Amino acid sequence: MAQKVVLRIPTMTDDKIKQKAMEAVADIYGIDSIAADLKDNKMTIIGDMDTVAIAKKLKKLGKVDIVSVGPAKEEKKPAAAEKKGEEKKDDKKDEKKPAEKKDDKKDKK
Repeated sequence: MAQKVVLRIPTMTDDKIKQKAMEAVADIYGIDSIAADLKDNKMTIIGDMDTVAIAKKLKKLGKVDIVSVGPAKEEKKPAAAEKKGEEKKDDKKDEKKPAEKKDDKKDKK
C-alpha cells in the first residue's frame, strides 16, 4: 500500500541542494512521486518504500526531520468510479423500459 512521507530538510535552501536531495531519493525502489518545497524546506514522497532508507539517503545533505508518515489518499478514486458505475446501471434500467413497451404492443396484435 502506498504511503505519504513528509520530511523537513533545514539545509535545503536553494535549487542545487533541492536537486541533490531529489536525486538521492529517486534511487530508492518503490517511489511514485517526489515533491520539494523550498519555501518550507519540506519534501513529500509518495510510494511503497522504506521511510528509514529515505532518511539515511538524505542524512548526507544534513539534518532530516520526519514530519509525518501516513497512507496516501488514493482511496477516494475508487469511490468515484463506483458512483459512475451506479449511474450507468440506472441508465441501463431506463433503456430496458422502452423495450418492454414494444413487447407489449406485439402481444396486443
